Amino acid sequence: MTPKRIYLDVCCLCRPFDDQTVHRIRMETEAITEILKHCMTDWELVGSEAIESEIFEIADEERRESVESVLQFTRKRVVIDEEVEDIARGYLQFGLDPFDALHLACAGSAGAVFLTTDDSLIKSIKRHEDKIPTRAHNPVQWLMEVTKDASEDIE
Repeated sequence: MTPKRIYLDVCCLCRPFDDQTVHRIRMETEAITEILKHCMTDWELVGSEAIESEIFEIADEERRESVESVLQFTRKRVVIDEEVEDIARGYLQFGLDPFDALHLACAGSAGAVFLTTDDSLIKSIKRHEDKIPTRAHNPVQWLMEVTKDASEDIE
C-alpha cells in the first residue's frame, strides 16, 4: 500500500468527542479512528500551526486537551510561512473561511489529502478543483475509497 499523508482539520479532530448517538457522527468517528490507527503505522498524519491555533481556542478545557492529545500522532508539522499565507489568501477568492483556506494551504504544502466533516467546505473546494490542487474529502468517503483501492490491489 502506498504511504498516505493525511491532514485532518479540527472538525475531524473534534469528531470523536462529539455526541456519538448521531449516526453520521458515529460513522465519521469510526473512520477517523481507523485513519489514526493507520497513521500510527504506515500513513503520515500532518499537523500545522493552524491546527494548533484553532485547538487553542476551544473553550472547554477537557475537550481541548482531548483534541490536543491526538496531535501526538503527527509526523510532519507545517509551519505557516509567507508561501502558505499567499496560497491561503488566494483561496479566499473562492469564498473559503480564512481558517479553512489556511488549513487547505497547509495540507497542500505538505502534499496531504485534506479531510473534513464540513460538507459545504468540501463542495466549495470541489467547485474550484481546477484551481485548487489539494484533494478534499469527508473521512468516511475517503477511507472507503482508499480501502476499496487497497483490496483491489490484493486481488
